Amino acid sequence: MRQRKSSATRFAVCVDNSDYPASLELYKIYRVVPDQEAAEEGDLRVIDESGEDYLYPASYFMAIELPKEVEQKLLKAS
Repeated sequence: MRQRKSSATRFAVCVDNSDYPASLELYKIYRVVPDQEAAEEGDLRVIDESGEDYLYPASYFMAIELPKEVEQKLLKAS
């Protein structure tokens, strides 16, 4: 199985928005912005409903791998 490069675009689905209901939609797919320092602190940087990237607890998300065609369409939409 081929590994994705660490710089590849990643996506995650929100599985908990209890502390941020205005900023995160439950079960929505979010684009993840690489941030090693945030990851080390247990956070994930995502582009939220404001259209900007913010830090949230990583436990609020599950990383997902999308088919290349779906990923390309999501990137065009943002």
